[in-house]
Amino acid sequence: MLEFATTIRWFQIAMLTGFALTANAAAAESAARAAAVEVESVVLRLLAEAEVPAQEAGVIMAVAVKEGQRVKQGELLAQIDDQVARLAEQAAERQYEIAHAEATNDVRLRYAQKALEVSEAELRRSTESVERFAKSVSQSQIDVERLTVQKNRLEAEQAQQETAIAKLEMRAKENELSAARAQVARRRIIAPFDGIIVQNYVRQGEWVEPGQQAMRIIHVDRLKAEGFIPADRAVAEMVGAPVRLSVSLAQLEQTPFTGSVAFVSPEVDPITGQVRVWAEIDNREGRLRPGLPARMTIATESEASGP
Repeated sequence: MLEFATTIRWFQIAMLTGFALTANAAAAESAARAAAVEVESVVLRLLAEAEVPAQEAGVIMAVAVKEGQRVKQGELLAQIDDQVARLAEQAAERQYEIAHAEATNDVRLRYAQKALEVSEAELRRSTESVERFAKSVSQSQIDVERLTVQKNRLEAEQAQQETAIAKLEMRAKENELSAARAQVARRRIIAPFDGIIVQNYVRQGEWVEPGQQAMRIIHVDRLKAEGFIPADRAVAEMVGAPVRLSVSLAQLEQTPFTGSVAFVSPEVDPITGQVRVWAEIDNREGRLRPGLPARMTIATESEASGP
């Protein structure tokens, strides 16, 4: 009996010890979450950059921008000779207009339907007349009128079929017009997003080939602050957490830069035991430049929620 009581006592002690260890682990994890995460050796990188290519071969007729110029998405950067493409577009427009006029012209269909109505009415009157007064209309006349009704019915069906075909031809011409307009648009080198032209590879009068780089454009209003943190501090819930960024340049030391965590890598570097993270940093004033080294502090849940 004494041995049984002793066993129970040791079991209770073990349970209490386990609960204590679990509580301590939870407290440690909570404390780790509560502490702000300092990210050393952060590098500022571009979020959006592009080597804008020429899509068609031809001579550069005009270069519309200069290096250092800010441009908007869709703005013209350079123009490739499009004279032949524009002539093809004009021809496609004329063909579409003709096809549209034919598809929307229902005169023949309305005439055929009206002729069918008249012939059916004539046949109906002749039939009623024979029913009232025998032989008032000859059988040959009735046969002719029936043949006329059948003829007009077939002509109405033919007119409907021709109208449907005309509409299909109009759609085909519309597609050809869209393709011709696309060929004109492909000779315009345009900005894929808002940004700054940092390099111009082409000049007026030069020949370009499809895929040849024409301009380099970067977007600096928002930058990527990339660094590494210990694996035990990296959690998926960190995405969206606010961050504070500081740069060691004298003119920027007192300037606060803010943003939010955008990515926490699911992979751990087996050598360093760290996880890659990056945040989007607001740079609308243009004070930060890609390539600058910085430090970043990721706010905790308590800091993010405030007092």
